[in-house]
Amino acid sequence: MAISFDGIGGSQSIAVIGLGYVGLPLSVALGRKNHTIGFDINRQRIAQLQDGVDVTREVNAEELAEAEHLEFTGDLIAIRECTVYIATVPTPVTSHKQPDLQPLISASSMIGEVLKRGDLVIFESTVYPGATEEICVPVLEEKSGLRINTDFSVGYSPERINPGDKSHRLENIRKVTAGSNDEAAQVVDDLYSGIITAGTHRASSIPVAEAAKVIENTQRDVNIALINELALIFNRLDIDTREVLDAAASKWNFLSFEPGLVGGHCIGVDPYYLTYKADEIGYHPRVILSGREINDGMGPYVGEQVIKLMTMKRIHVVGAKILVMGFTFKENCPDIRNSRVIDIVDTLNQYNANVEVCDPWIDIEQAKKEHRVNFVKYPPEDFYDAVVVAVSHKQFVEAGLESIRKFLKPLHVVYDVKGILPKGGVDGRL
Repeated sequence: MAISFDGIGGSQSIAVIGLGYVGLPLSVALGRKNHTIGFDINRQRIAQLQDGVDVTREVNAEELAEAEHLEFTGDLIAIRECTVYIATVPTPVTSHKQPDLQPLISASSMIGEVLKRGDLVIFESTVYPGATEEICVPVLEEKSGLRINTDFSVGYSPERINPGDKSHRLENIRKVTAGSNDEAAQVVDDLYSGIITAGTHRASSIPVAEAAKVIENTQRDVNIALINELALIFNRLDIDTREVLDAAASKWNFLSFEPGLVGGHCIGVDPYYLTYKADEIGYHPRVILSGREINDGMGPYVGEQVIKLMTMKRIHVVGAKILVMGFTFKENCPDIRNSRVIDIVDTLNQYNANVEVCDPWIDIEQAKKEHRVNFVKYPPEDFYDAVVVAVSHKQFVEAGLESIRKFLKPLHVVYDVKGILPKGGVDGRL
């Protein structure tokens, strides 16, 4: 292996393939010390970054400027002289909840076209155990005509980015690393050790690292599912779930989770990669899939609860104006991928209500291209029969209940999914 990162000083050129929430922060961190080329097939994204603009809001203009060894390109030929290629493309699921590996296969194919002897390819995308060596490596070999561990090596270091989180950043989250052989594993670990102040954990193999990543979010998904199921039970018992959780949290070893919608491109997706692999080897996972079923049902449940509360107040549902506040999959983040707020909207629409959605964090025009939803600006300029606070954006928290009431009719329903409003001022909450 010709590559060495002892005391990283920039002698190697690194290409980061995919400049989303994962790839861009990684490119910036690497670009402070090493010649780094950020590559993306989205030419508009490249143009924005070259102008110092990150629409994901993960990296600001000052941080981009500090990465003095970083450049951006949409031309594959521009990265052919690099010696390290890091793939950070998304790994979503299909409408049938099956792994969609096409972005990863496409990235592997592109890298294979420029791969040379002595190069190293690192994958950061979340996959099921074995996918890197079973899916990606054959593509690299076919496209390049080279052989793994003879001509080139492969590494795996799963991303741990938390979109919108300004406290837990790339540099202060410990990084798991692994390689296709001992030498590659050491090179991968050295590379990340140079930018991760929190340190690294070198796994014994790529499948171990893949499994570690996929269970991180599976564990959270199952725990949230338990709390969501408790919320369904306590609602029938007319007990406030959040008060129960506050009381239980007085015990030192009680795990803190809250009820809510589970979407996004991690927690709501990753478990399906593990269950897919489990089914492939003849084991049908029960706990994981049960948790997924509960969490996927929370959006429709909220919608039904709002309709029930409106009916109890004799508010005519058909034609009623309902405002849903928030559409991203989490607070203070513009990412709408796999947002389960859409499930609330769809459920309310089934009752022929007039549903509008406001979210100060999203690009409305872009959101309209992806969803058939009536988006309005925040604050809205109308009066509503009901409002659903679906995402705890800081703007909503700071506005408070009284500001929200200003665009409500005298007879109305307020439903608080996130528990950010005073309990006594809302008609329902998870």
